[in-house]
Amino acid sequence: MTKIYVLDTNVLLHDPGALFSFKENEVIIPLAVIEEIDDQKKRQDEIGKNARLISLLLDRLREKGNLAKGIALQNGGRLRIEVNHQEAFDFPPTLSSHKYDNRILAIAHNLTREAGSLVRLVTKDLNLRIKADVIGIAAEDYCNDKIDFLDLYKGFREIYVSPQDLESFYRDNGLDWDKAPFPAPHEFLILKNAENRSQSALCRYFRRRIQSLVNGESTNWGIKSRNKEQSFAFELLLDDTVNVVTLVGKAGTGKTLLALAAGLEKVVEKRDYRRLLIMRPVIPMGDDLGYLPGTKEEKLRPWMQPIYDSLEFLLRDGSDPARLLDDLVAKGMIEMGAMTYIRGRSIPNQFIICDEAQNLSPNMIKTLITRVGQGSKIILTGDPEQIDHPYLDSSSNGLTYLVEKFRNEEIAGHVTLMKGERSAVAELGAKLL
Repeated sequence: MTKIYVLDTNVLLHDPGALFSFKENEVIIPLAVIEEIDDQKKRQDEIGKNARLISLLLDRLREKGNLAKGIALQNGGRLRIEVNHQEAFDFPPTLSSHKYDNRILAIAHNLTREAGSLVRLVTKDLNLRIKADVIGIAAEDYCNDKIDFLDLYKGFREIYVSPQDLESFYRDNGLDWDKAPFPAPHEFLILKNAENRSQSALCRYFRRRIQSLVNGESTNWGIKSRNKEQSFAFELLLDDTVNVVTLVGKAGTGKTLLALAAGLEKVVEKRDYRRLLIMRPVIPMGDDLGYLPGTKEEKLRPWMQPIYDSLEFLLRDGSDPARLLDDLVAKGMIEMGAMTYIRGRSIPNQFIICDEAQNLSPNMIKTLITRVGQGSKIILTGDPEQIDHPYLDSSSNGLTYLVEKFRNEEIAGHVTLMKGERSAVAELGAKLL
């Protein structure tokens, strides 16, 4: 039977395409949602852009008929803007009708009284889902772009082979592989002797051949891998045929440091790329500091301070690391940027690092990836379990979305870093706190 989905504002601001994600069912947009979208349309960020896009989509759909009466969508469903049911007179008095959320809840409540279990309130607001459950309204999260984080692609696996195959691998620096299931392109393998499991080899799969690592044990700007996952990461970071690299791991596993070391090696030492471009989403952890004074560079400095710390560590062998870093920035070999300024850019022949990418939505990730120009390489690092964005989680953020969508593409590679290497204190904190 046709179901009725009542959409909250945050669903549309998260993904404007949610209008068309419910197939042959009926989509209800409360009038309060239109008011909230109107309040957000002047913002100069991703939310403002999505608000304007939703308004544009609804205006185009308005040409097909009266939105209050409902119009047919191309996917077989129907869309209607609900103008009635603004209040629920049997609500608890604490739920004021002056709040948009409660007006949306009232519409879902009254529709539920008419259509029963066929009504679903879809919202990314956890508290609204709780209130809906208390009142007796079926509520759910928007899951169209969610990835099962617990089953996220790791980028490596163990494979047991015969002693003859392992010997052949060592002798020929590779091994032809035609056994299903086939690994993903650039997936790393830990070959183990099926008869003697103490014998193993680290390698990479590509086009039905298992190959030895080329760059995994290399030293880059004074940094050498400390575990097998870091070796896998360097293998991808230094391979110019892999244009998109994703590194996921908890705090202290070396994601950002490895990416910066490889970037300095490729840009400053080898001159394979014209510039090292480093970006972070401007999303605070905890209370915001408000507007910051100064030029764009001065405003960005607090947000980019972790990057400056890592770069100064990598440049520590110089007499004055801070001055050397400033010289590289002045020469245009290193550029710091914020995601705020990425729209409309085309970025050719650059080594791009996006740190803290778990705070980006899937739409923001798409915006970033489509900015990559000819000859550029992009690395995205982050920890999906440390998210500061209010409506993203470990399963719905753009980084995990990108990992799963690109896992079978030959221009992309991924590694999940498992072991913390920052310090014994940091490793213990990540495990116990």
